[in-house]
Amino acid sequence: MIIIHDQPLLVAEDSDEDFAVFQRFMRRFNVQNPIYRCSDGDEVLDYLYQEGEYKSEIDAPRPSVILLDLNLPGLDGRELLKKIKQDESFRKIPIVVFTTSSNPDDIELCYQRGANGYLIKPVGTPELQKTIHSFVNFWLETNIPPNFQSSETIR
Repeated sequence: MIIIHDQPLLVAEDSDEDFAVFQRFMRRFNVQNPIYRCSDGDEVLDYLYQEGEYKSEIDAPRPSVILLDLNLPGLDGRELLKKIKQDESFRKIPIVVFTTSSNPDDIELCYQRGANGYLIKPVGTPELQKTIHSFVNFWLETNIPPNFQSSETIR
């Protein structure tokens, strides 16, 4: 198993409480990856394009995966997903939707727009811990992210 501890994770989450719980579980699972948080869709775009408060590359390293809440203020997760996946320079970044919505239309729309995974936030703490642990096991420990530095084309 290859574990990449230096690859940053970008979490798009507007709820301070949900993010605090997420961070607590990440510490419990001894996740060493840097975690960056944006609380709305516009801030995510600023982060990715290194605009606004993220003008310096040091402040906004390219994420190896984005954990995306759908119900963000301003530009919501559905539209944000579409914008990111339409941009050639960001479309390879895996995006895992992490939301309370179990609506089949949301699930279908997200996959149509390029989501790489869809996780439903469970209500109970044990179930939430299990879901986050599954995310960590696959996306941060098992999955091999694309090499964003490579300019080679696979033929």
